[in-house]
Amino acid sequence: MSQNTDLVTPKKTSYDVVIVGGAMYGSSVSWFLMNNPDFDGSLLVVEKDPTYEFTSTARTNSCIRQQFSNEINVRVSQFGAEFVKNFRSFMGDDPRVPDVPLQSFGYMYLADSEAFADDLRESQRIQAACGAATKIMSAEEIKHDYPFYNVDDIVAGSINLVDEGYFEGSTLFDWWKRSAREKGAEYINNEVVAMTRNTSGAKVESVTLKSGDVIACGAVVNASGPRAVRTSRMAGIEIPVEPRRRYTFIFDAEQPLDQDLPLTIDPSGVHMRTDGAYYLAGCPPDDDPAVDYDDFEQDHSIWEEKAWPAIAARVPQFEAIKLTNSWAGHYAFNTFDHNAILGPHTEVENFIFVNGFSGHGFQQSPAMGRGTSELITYGEYRSLDLSAFNYSRIAKNRPFLEKAVI
Repeated sequence: MSQNTDLVTPKKTSYDVVIVGGAMYGSSVSWFLMNNPDFDGSLLVVEKDPTYEFTSTARTNSCIRQQFSNEINVRVSQFGAEFVKNFRSFMGDDPRVPDVPLQSFGYMYLADSEAFADDLRESQRIQAACGAATKIMSAEEIKHDYPFYNVDDIVAGSINLVDEGYFEGSTLFDWWKRSAREKGAEYINNEVVAMTRNTSGAKVESVTLKSGDVIACGAVVNASGPRAVRTSRMAGIEIPVEPRRRYTFIFDAEQPLDQDLPLTIDPSGVHMRTDGAYYLAGCPPDDDPAVDYDDFEQDHSIWEEKAWPAIAARVPQFEAIKLTNSWAGHYAFNTFDHNAILGPHTEVENFIFVNGFSGHGFQQSPAMGRGTSELITYGEYRSLDLSAFNYSRIAKNRPFLEKAVI
């Protein structure tokens, strides 16, 4: 232990891989590395708050969908669904590991214009080519299957009832962390506060911890969520990731629906879904600036002036509802193109990104953790080609655009 009893000194002074951030992505990369039979290195995971109270991981809504406009995003989520549904098997059939049900009530995108409907049709063709069960519905078909919707202003919708819905993401996180530690990953309560590059500047050769310890490293993985740019700046690197506040509301309905509410993406920007015996809704603020890293203050006018009116307009049965809980969380928002940033930096070659997921983090974490572990171990992606997400596109100013962002 260091002089500050809250901070833990690592067992060693040198590690093959140092992961900055131990939440969802730090633990996904850690677990996949420790379960890769070809990785025989040492691994240190540095987490500044082992309670994880204010991480995006702790405040996620744990949903998964294949309705994206890019094939690779569809493939990434398909592996995510496979991983969730077969979680115990992926965890080596450990009898301690619970099954993780995937509640496939589906995502329903609602289009209120022909242009939006055309986007849904174009994306559906891409999804179908990947084997996804997405189908386009007319307003009349939506009303027939889901009579509780008001579709007076709706042109078309897009829904997939196979492997789209909700899962208990915290179970994945807890077991990734626990299993990685059992297999030799070292997690410590500390904070990376500085990095030192070698003489040429091409590599990070050590990280300095808040406790004062200086740790040599073979590679550094930035798994810092909304704080990603704070970590990258220690290596002299700028990335377009910032914390954006997102609001979640849990409500009870005086007259509950007699069927599951798909995760409905309303044209207003409000989304809502079944949440056990209750319902969950969320939305961004209309004015959506970057916020301070520790700013989780709720703006209660968002519920009164945006969320509730949209909910009641779309589902008239929700005119009589009671808000039972709410919170604000942070997206690690990639302002460049709303897609993940992966892979090594173009100049600091051992600085590796798993950042900027812009709200898609949990559903993409199995594929992205696996791919990053492959990159570290083999120098290439082997299961899925994730190179479209590599940092190099930012250096070249070539956005990889994704239309289906919530």
